[in-house]
Amino acid sequence: MSTATHPQPTVERPTLSIVKDTPEATVGTVVEHRGKTVRQPWIESQAARLERAKQHALGNRLYVPQAGRGYANLARRWADGWRDDYPQMIQSARTALKDADGDVGEESKLKATVLERRADYRRHKLIYSGKTAAWGSATTVGAAVGVATGGLWVDLALAVAGYVTGVWQGRDRSVATKAPIPGLPASEITLGRGAVTIDELPPGATPFPIGQAQTEHQATLCVLVALHAEGVPVAEVSDMTRQPWGWQCVVRVLEGTPEAIIKAAGGLETRFDLPTNGVRPQPMIERRACAVLRLVSGDPFSTVPGLSYRAPKSQSITDRFRIGTSVGGDPLELSLAGVMGLWVAASGGGKTGILQALAEGTTACYDNITIDLDPHGDGLEDLYDCVRLTARSTEQIEAVLLFFLVMSKARARLRKKLGMGKKWIASPSHPAFTIFFDEFPRATDLAKRLAKALLDVGRKELIVLQIASQGGQKGYLGENFAQMVALAGVGPCKVGDTRAVFGDGAVNEGWLPHRLAAATDTDPKDAGHIYIQGVPGMSDEPIEYKVHETPSATLRKLAAERLAAGLVEPDQDSLEAMRGVDLPEYVEAVYDLDGTLKKEAPVELLTWGQLLRLCDAQPSEAVVTETPAQIVTADAVDVMQKLGLDRMRTETLVTALAEYDPAGYDDLTAEQLKALLKEAGAGSPVQLGALDGEKNPRGYKIEALTPLV
Repeated sequence: MSTATHPQPTVERPTLSIVKDTPEATVGTVVEHRGKTVRQPWIESQAARLERAKQHALGNRLYVPQAGRGYANLARRWADGWRDDYPQMIQSARTALKDADGDVGEESKLKATVLERRADYRRHKLIYSGKTAAWGSATTVGAAVGVATGGLWVDLALAVAGYVTGVWQGRDRSVATKAPIPGLPASEITLGRGAVTIDELPPGATPFPIGQAQTEHQATLCVLVALHAEGVPVAEVSDMTRQPWGWQCVVRVLEGTPEAIIKAAGGLETRFDLPTNGVRPQPMIERRACAVLRLVSGDPFSTVPGLSYRAPKSQSITDRFRIGTSVGGDPLELSLAGVMGLWVAASGGGKTGILQALAEGTTACYDNITIDLDPHGDGLEDLYDCVRLTARSTEQIEAVLLFFLVMSKARARLRKKLGMGKKWIASPSHPAFTIFFDEFPRATDLAKRLAKALLDVGRKELIVLQIASQGGQKGYLGENFAQMVALAGVGPCKVGDTRAVFGDGAVNEGWLPHRLAAATDTDPKDAGHIYIQGVPGMSDEPIEYKVHETPSATLRKLAAERLAAGLVEPDQDSLEAMRGVDLPEYVEAVYDLDGTLKKEAPVELLTWGQLLRLCDAQPSEAVVTETPAQIVTADAVDVMQKLGLDRMRTETLVTALAEYDPAGYDDLTAEQLKALLKEAGAGSPVQLGALDGEKNPRGYKIEALTPLV
């Protein structure tokens, strides 16, 4: 409110007061309030405090139990000082001595350590006993003299002092005295096993190499000091365990995420005196503030088991099979049924070994057919004998991809008829297909387009594609589909590949395949090591795995066994259903309005038998069971394609077939050809227009015969 500026009249008002304005009103312990005598506020509060203290003392029975706990605590503290962790240190050294079985030099060193620590323990107990005796004697003599000469009041004072000391030492210390995390009561903070918090860090502690740590407690302190020195907001280090390859623990940060540990990994390797990539942090999904920290000084995969024997046709494509082991010792098991995959690793990163490990599992299935595509290298190499189709040339690869793209569309319409529901059900009579496509960047644009289309539609039909590439970025794949693939495994690569496959923030979350080193001619380094996402039944954790490497001789032996047991063949239902499927328009020939060919088809849809012949594979039962009409129709299409013609007179076609397969068609007549083609569904010969010098002869067009194949 503003103050008035004009003069105000002076009015006489009586003085108002709750307390009488007399000197007596403010002196003493009472005042008058509305005619009543009351105590001063500070007197009231003092009385309340005294009453509460009285009730508290009586409620606790004059603190007698607490005094007893106090002297028990003092005795326990004396016992801890007597031991001073020496038994634990001696036991740790003895455990390390047992672990060094066979290493003579290390055994001698550790045995000397055990003897040295035992001697230190004996010396410590002698000194500690002397100190205890000296202090005990001085205290006992002083108290005895006071009791004997001081009288009743001195005795009472000594008794009270002893009683108060017991009460003070027995007070409740269960409530944490450390600063709690904001918003969380200190009593609710649960520390890990063997945890050491930042508040317990010894004053002036400096980092030291992890190799000097002999016990779990020393290793915990080593990690805590190093993290603090690198500026990591560490709250505690817990669950420290010794591993054959180094140390493993859990680190909890006080703020942010374990990203700070990942960023400091290089500096920590220097603090710990470890080799490059010796610090391997793995953020924990179930605890956002925590990460598993592995300090690796040896080979973490030196003790992993080898490949287990799988007999021919001993498993289903839906079964999980082991291909590797994690750095923590857990098995890497997966099933490729309905799972499209992308496998990225630089040259020397072990792609061939990874694909062979996967194909070793798929070729052992009784309900799966394995296909191998590679436009540049040797693909699955040692498993060649048990792979049903192997395609290397551009023509072969494009024909295989078109064939299975059309089959996937045919199966989508066939599932309901076969009573399978929403997904194809693999069985020996209706098998799945697993196609391995190595060196994907070297494929033609058409092959990449067909592969991308198959990635989109093949999953439900169990026609699965596993793509391998030296990089995961658009420049390698042609399209940014790396993160669209369900299963992704990445080995030694560039950091851009890590982000392209696992996401832009993957590095900060602990996905570090770019820190792996590719092999050289003389050093395998990290070849075959991967980080993987999308394994069915497993959570996506940024943990390093190593894929089991199998000797070439073993793979060749397995391939021969599986070939001898018989390879799985496609089902006739799928092959017949392909006849009614329209081809993608980008693989069809282009004609003008007059029916004149303007652009040839870049790739032709072949039958299964033709595809086997094109890829130099052994013929299957499907070819043997084809009728003569089907065989002659397929061969007629083949002849026209090889001659580059889209139509032929009947007599000319008979001659061409005889030249194509003299043993089969040497005695074929025009009438017999007409009958066979009519049986196959081609009908009678049609007018072809001007051809071979004739105005309008009759014969057959390739566009009418192709759908019948």
